[in-house]
Amino acid sequence: MPITIVAGADGLTRCSWCGTDPLYVTYHDREWGRPVSDDRRLFEKLCLEGFQAGLSWLTILRKRENFRAAFDGFDFEKVARYNTRKVDRLLLDAGIVRHRGKIESTINNAKRACDLVAETGSIAALLWSFEPGPRSRPKRLTPEVLSAMATTPESTAMSKALKQRGWSFVGPTTMYAAMQAMGMVNDHLETCHARTPVEQARAAFSRPR
Repeated sequence: MPITIVAGADGLTRCSWCGTDPLYVTYHDREWGRPVSDDRRLFEKLCLEGFQAGLSWLTILRKRENFRAAFDGFDFEKVARYNTRKVDRLLLDAGIVRHRGKIESTINNAKRACDLVAETGSIAALLWSFEPGPRSRPKRLTPEVLSAMATTPESTAMSKALKQRGWSFVGPTTMYAAMQAMGMVNDHLETCHARTPVEQARAAFSRPR
């Protein structure tokens, strides 16, 4: 289904992907596209985007608090110490997505996150180094343009950099979704009510170095 603009019951125009589910609408209005530099939140976003592969984002959003409880708030230093018994317990947790490969990937990525912090000082410093420059962004974000941007050169480069460091479930499409979620790009459509506040938040944001 193409992404368009819809008017909500409150009279506000929104990107159509959030539908009318209150949880999804709140995520669209208050979180998606707003810049993030906190390493734990960034690690969470990367992991949840990996869990979302093959599923709807709303499914993950409804389970997000369960994921946070199951993975120690996505404290990657703690998750990096999980053992096989912890994996077996997580596979019994009906509150999360019980996929062994994705669970083991989260633990692996936690270890790689610890390595990355030791290497560069933060996860944020590496991720934000792939923020697209203004010239690579479309002059006008229409539904047709957005639908054609499942991957970008920057998301492909980010994916490659993480894979070279041993991360998994970080393909270019997943990384572009993460870039959208962490505010590295503003992909609210032109007439979406959230586009201007998100752009203002990005303008005021101090990029990690």
